[in-house]
Amino acid sequence: MSLSLNTNISSLQTQQALSQSQSALHTSLQRLSTGLRVNSAQDDAAAYAVASSLTTTLNSQTQGIQ
Repeated sequence: MSLSLNTNISSLQTQQALSQSQSALHTSLQRLSTGLRVNSAQDDAAAYAVASSLTTTLNSQTQGIQ
């Protein structure tokens, strides 16, 4: 009794390429839907920190005006 195992390398490579393409598409759609270049700290940590600081400043000034 023999056991045979076949692997389709081309299929595995295609699946990996498809996964990478879907990930890139998801990121692009997320950026387009929000209109923001930085949606999370994962995109650009420094820019996210600056944006968060500016948002906090804006919110505190808005509170002060009211």
